[in-house]
Amino acid sequence: MNEQINPDSSHSIIQVQELRKDFGYLQALSGVSFNLNKGEFLTIFGPNGAGKTTLIKILTGLMRPTSGSANIDGFDALEGNAMLRSRIGVISHATCLYPDLTALENLLFYAKLYGLDDPEERANESISTAGLQLRRYDPIRTFSRGMQQRVAIARATLHDPSVLFLDEPFTGLDLQATSDLKDRLRGLHTGKRTILMTTHDISCGLEMCDRVAIQSRGKFSLFESVDCIDQSNFKNLYTKSLEQ
Repeated sequence: MNEQINPDSSHSIIQVQELRKDFGYLQALSGVSFNLNKGEFLTIFGPNGAGKTTLIKILTGLMRPTSGSANIDGFDALEGNAMLRSRIGVISHATCLYPDLTALENLLFYAKLYGLDDPEERANESISTAGLQLRRYDPIRTFSRGMQQRVAIARATLHDPSVLFLDEPFTGLDLQATSDLKDRLRGLHTGKRTILMTTHDISCGLEMCDRVAIQSRGKFSLFESVDCIDQSNFKNLYTKSLEQ
């Protein structure tokens, strides 16, 4: 069981070194280190309270660590660089959509926020890619959870980010919506886009990733290529992490 894998940093799009985060006496992260190469898909598993969301918040500039460093696509992730924000997309169980705006209005708002050329065209293209052309003028509050997540993916990928972060994206989705999300993620997992996802869903998480990690008590207890793990043994390791 490897504590971490460090590929040649010259090819790494995400470089994390000894990230720590304390909330008073609570240590949410206790020294997370890993590198992720361009185009790779990392799935992080772990129990509630393991620090997975804290890790994503730090890497996306929403929270500062107590110590450590993180570099994404050549930018210091801890400086709040505007250029870095243009390179990343974030999807979670919270859609970050405005419920009383239509799907098109939501995407048009974000397209303008990103400063995209011809924002209306980009918003309409994203609606079409999400398969929601017939619902583009309907308020988001009238959408099912699965449909809202499809719009959220369109929102997060409008600007064609090089790195995509997904924090528990399958939460609250039914079987059909889960299948739709997996199909969409396969389409997004191109050689140029790097993806980091946290999830509790072992089958979905292992099915799509190149690398897999188990996070427990604020650090990685496993970081490995998915091709090098035995799935039944992995499930046992994950179960043990839930009991800690």
